[in-house]
Amino acid sequence: MAKEINGSIRNETGLLRRPPRLGDEVYSAIYAQLMSLKIPPGGRISVDNLVRELGVSQTPIREALSRLEAQGLVVKTHLIGYSAAPQMDRYRLQELYELRLLVEPFAAARAAEMMSEEMIASLEAIDGEMRSIRQEDARLAYGRFAQSDGAFHDMIALGSGNGLIHETLTRLHTHVHLFRLYFHSRATSDANDEHARIILAIKQRDSAASEAAMRDHIERSRKRFMVIFTGE
Repeated sequence: MAKEINGSIRNETGLLRRPPRLGDEVYSAIYAQLMSLKIPPGGRISVDNLVRELGVSQTPIREALSRLEAQGLVVKTHLIGYSAAPQMDRYRLQELYELRLLVEPFAAARAAEMMSEEMIASLEAIDGEMRSIRQEDARLAYGRFAQSDGAFHDMIALGSGNGLIHETLTRLHTHVHLFRLYFHSRATSDANDEHARIILAIKQRDSAASEAAMRDHIERSRKRFMVIFTGE
């Protein structure tokens, strides 16, 4: 049985777990609406409507919208307000994958050499979360998968030990846009298998295999998403 201690919750294992912040809950709720296309690309976002829908004040909503703006999922226009970012087109998608192929395989190779055991454990934990996501509400589950997928790649970039690589990939915000672009449950199972190969190579400290596994994952991902435009 969980017990509250000084604002934290002690669970059965004795570990302290802080309750989720209201701002984080509001952020997750709006994020889910964007990812599930309840708020479509380019759609207007009414702060007042969100206040009524979520039952909170404007402050946590505006904080959440600012976070989403920083991620590139929300656009704020002077005198107009917030709207969902427009969807990327084929050419932008191609450019993003070209850059990913230049940077992420190298980051994975470096991660195999540089990542601490603690970071590898965190990477495995993220992978486990992605595999445990249930599909009762498929689109909401897909949004959670997208968040974890972004965290997975972010962890590898961070583990490369190269701050500029990490900053560059963080600014791209490719994952949230990709998963909003294409909804298909098969993409999740394929990505999980590819992630497993990346993790194995990193755990074995095999930089060449890590680079190859990441390159293969990105190439396969590109094919999955480009089918939206090619129809193949």
